[in-house]
Amino acid sequence: MIILEHEDEDIREQALALFAGKARRAVRLRGDVNIRITSSREMRELNRRFRKQNKPTDVLSFPSSLPKWAGDIAISAEIAASNAAQLGHSTATELKILILHGLLHLAGYDHETDRGEMRARETKLRQQLKLPVGLIERAHAAVEERPVRAQRPCKSAATSKPEGRQK
Repeated sequence: MIILEHEDEDIREQALALFAGKARRAVRLRGDVNIRITSSREMRELNRRFRKQNKPTDVLSFPSSLPKWAGDIAISAEIAASNAAQLGHSTATELKILILHGLLHLAGYDHETDRGEMRARETKLRQQLKLPVGLIERAHAAVEERPVRAQRPCKSAATSKPEGRQK
């Protein structure tokens, strides 16, 4: 289910819902997923509450321990639009990239700790789903372009669990 809280003529709720279903099957994720496309302001609040980081982020995933419920994904429409403009594709395409990334987190992948497994899986699925470069690849490219002393692990996307179940 897509919950669209941000108006943009480039964003079609039905098309995103169809993509999310297709991507969920490709990821082999069991259970339903809610995807909330919201403001950077709300993303800042969620990031502060669940990750103790007082800044907006592009995507957050909230895995569920309930049967038949995979979890929830929150996405910043503003960050998606900004990234899309910088990368030369549509906001809808960027939202699809973020949905795929969030679904992989719900499936248990964690690019900050898994030694490249999520990156490889995201790359394969992104190609299968005909999407341009993904979040992890972008983050790694940005790190590789920095001087050695400034390198940091990827922090562009986050996985978070609701209170009491944080990693």
